Amino acid sequence: MNAYVNHALDGLTGRCRALGKSYRALLSMAAIMVLVSIIAFALRPAALADLSEGHHLRRANFYALWDKGEVVVLMRHAERCDHSTSPCLAQSDGITARGRHVAEQLGRRFQALGLNQATLYNSPLRRTEQTSNYAFNRTTAGQDWLINCRKSMLDDVLRHKLDGHNLILVTHSECISQLEKSLHVPAPVSLDYAASLIVSVDPDDHSARVLGFIDARDWRTVLAQRPLPQAQR
Repeated sequence: MNAYVNHALDGLTGRCRALGKSYRALLSMAAIMVLVSIIAFALRPAALADLSEGHHLRRANFYALWDKGEVVVLMRHAERCDHSTSPCLAQSDGITARGRHVAEQLGRRFQALGLNQATLYNSPLRRTEQTSNYAFNRTTAGQDWLINCRKSMLDDVLRHKLDGHNLILVTHSECISQLEKSLHVPAPVSLDYAASLIVSVDPDDHSARVLGFIDARDWRTVLAQRPLPQAQR
């Protein structure tokens, strides 16, 4: 009887030790997984800055760059009619009536920002022409590079950027994505209708860098953060 009990106790002790080792192994695996997750989170590409958030806007030095004419704005056209259930403004390949309202609001925001040192181009498609017309009361013709932009967008942007003048381009999501790719943006964003990618161009070496993006509805917030002129401080 004693031998049987001892044998049973030995077996139980062995199983407990085995379970203890398995438990410790599971804890080690869990710790490793947590550590890997933390490292992956820390090394993830930084999200593109939303410049409507004050700390991003200040860090980008947006207003100083704009005042010096060193900014490129790549604006996606307003809401396109053939991809929406909203009423069309006119033709189905143009923008919606809601898109027109957004474009007009954007135009007022850019007038407040200041367009004296700005050059404007739009792609030749109807939706970009309409966006440009309702936002800026002008359109440009023959700018095929703003729709046929595969692999050449960065070169074309720099070719059209004049020193001391900001550049506003009313274009398409594919062309904006192409520029992000050319500038090796680690975590590019898919911009909403009428949102803008903001890029700065150094006048000395003509190097470009992405500062961030601004959604159409957020320009009011951005303008509210404009520093006061020195004389009014």
